[in-house]
Amino acid sequence: MTSEQILIGSGLTVVLAVASQVLAARLRVPAIILLLPAGFTAGALTDDVHPDRLLGPAFSPLVSLAVAVVLYDAGLGLDLRRLTGGTRHAVVRLVWVGVALTAPTAALVAAPLLGLSAGAAVMLGAILVVSGPTVVGPLLNFVRPTGRVQRIRLWEGSLIDAVGGILGALVFHALLNEQHRTLGRGLLGFAASVGVGLALGLLGVALLWWLLVRVRLGEVLGTSVQLAAVLGVAAAADALRDDTGLITAIVMGVVVATVPAFDLPARRPFFETLVSLIVGVLFVSISATVSWSALRPVLLPALGLVAVLVLLVRPLVGALSTAGCGLTEGERAFVGWMAPRGIVAASTAAAFSTGLVAAGVGGAQKILPATFVVVVATVTLYGLTAVPVARLLHVVRRARSRPLLVGGEPWTVELATVLRSAGLDVLLWAGRDEQRSRITAAGLPLAEGELLAETAEQEGITAVYLLTPEDEFNALAATVLRDTTPLPVHRLAATRPGPGITAPGPPDSVLPAALTAPELARRHAAGAAVRRHPAHGPLPPGHTLLFTLDRTGTLLPATPRGRPAKPGQITERITLGPP
Repeated sequence: MTSEQILIGSGLTVVLAVASQVLAARLRVPAIILLLPAGFTAGALTDDVHPDRLLGPAFSPLVSLAVAVVLYDAGLGLDLRRLTGGTRHAVVRLVWVGVALTAPTAALVAAPLLGLSAGAAVMLGAILVVSGPTVVGPLLNFVRPTGRVQRIRLWEGSLIDAVGGILGALVFHALLNEQHRTLGRGLLGFAASVGVGLALGLLGVALLWWLLVRVRLGEVLGTSVQLAAVLGVAAAADALRDDTGLITAIVMGVVVATVPAFDLPARRPFFETLVSLIVGVLFVSISATVSWSALRPVLLPALGLVAVLVLLVRPLVGALSTAGCGLTEGERAFVGWMAPRGIVAASTAAAFSTGLVAAGVGGAQKILPATFVVVVATVTLYGLTAVPVARLLHVVRRARSRPLLVGGEPWTVELATVLRSAGLDVLLWAGRDEQRSRITAAGLPLAEGELLAETAEQEGITAVYLLTPEDEFNALAATVLRDTTPLPVHRLAATRPGPGITAPGPPDSVLPAALTAPELARRHAAGAAVRRHPAHGPLPPGHTLLFTLDRTGTLLPATPRGRPAKPGQITERITLGPP
């Protein structure tokens, strides 16, 4: 290709990727539903959007490195401290039971349906075990299932991507090399790949610990170092054993997220942007390599394979894996319904099918178009049905507000109790032992861990209220949280507003300015109490409005710029006043 064609093809790929994601956001559908058709259409109508021509032999290794970055970012959202009890058991089972059932079943069904040789069918079965965070995460964001279900699916999607990538690489090399076809050699090869991935992953963690914790690089350089470390270590792992970079990336992300010494920002704007762009470009590029002439013969048979995977294999995997894990029947059924295929399935199919075709493996040319159909069909099916299925199974989190109250003063504990009696799922955080004991004694849920990390990671938090008596803490935490989380952040008015850290800033105090922390403590100690009142009629004498609650369960603070409610929408008022 000429330099002009390379420029046009590269630019068009990026434009299509971003445009598809923007349109998907506007239509409120998973982006992959538009990315794959966009790439397929561009590949059919132009000669420019063809990654194998644009990049040549560099396409496959670049895809592996790009997927490693995606999985590292996914790993940063997986804290091992949260993987406990029944959730841990469910995730472990979903990975090994999913592989043990999905791979052979898909191979046995695909061979007669698609007319594949035994080797090509086994390769396709290995490819289709994965279900990654790039498609699971956006779908869960639409559905908003219960916290346990969300954690289980995110962990499963991230871990099984790495396992599936390794399994695919082992099958690929077994098909190309006769001496690796024995079961014993295959198991040894798998163990060696896992060992290389774990070892280099821990080496990468040590490198990041030295650079981020000991050297203490700033946020900008720290982000650049993370990217360079992931790419460098994953490349080294892939050079030693194919596709072990996926395990390396997951290990690095999970350890960095779990070890408290890595004090990373709760939000990672650069990584979020980079991963979004990578996913879009990969989906457009890979789907552009699929031609209609290759897709047409496998379309109906591949849809039959999808039916077996969706209606038989996944429900069985979900039922076996979640038995005895403490999940409700609805949660177990939903886990058994959600298994879309994503970028790892598409990338491994693109990487392995070419080599198998060149080696003369029968039916290998059908692996990529069949995978393309499975990815499109599963994402479309689950994308369209996930919300109604979740509602039918009663696993959707309530739309009502879930405030995080920061502080453990007696009046704050009473406020949380009253809000819970109004039907809100309140969460509290406090730093002092006596405050935490007070919250626990009241039977209220107490958030564990660091405040900033907890704010970003607790599922379903809708707003943060800083209610401590320390004005400096409230002001500083409000400033930091506004930069690190999209959640609304409110704080008490400062006792003595002035220059410096207690400067008033935006008029977003959670309570009227007259109710500072000392005033609230004084009035509560003197007998004032937090009360609920109906929406109609005047407030009783001596009562100060703190919050209103509307028909949707949304909590509205009585701030100087509080969001006005429409007439008739307010159902209750929360006040502080005489008992």
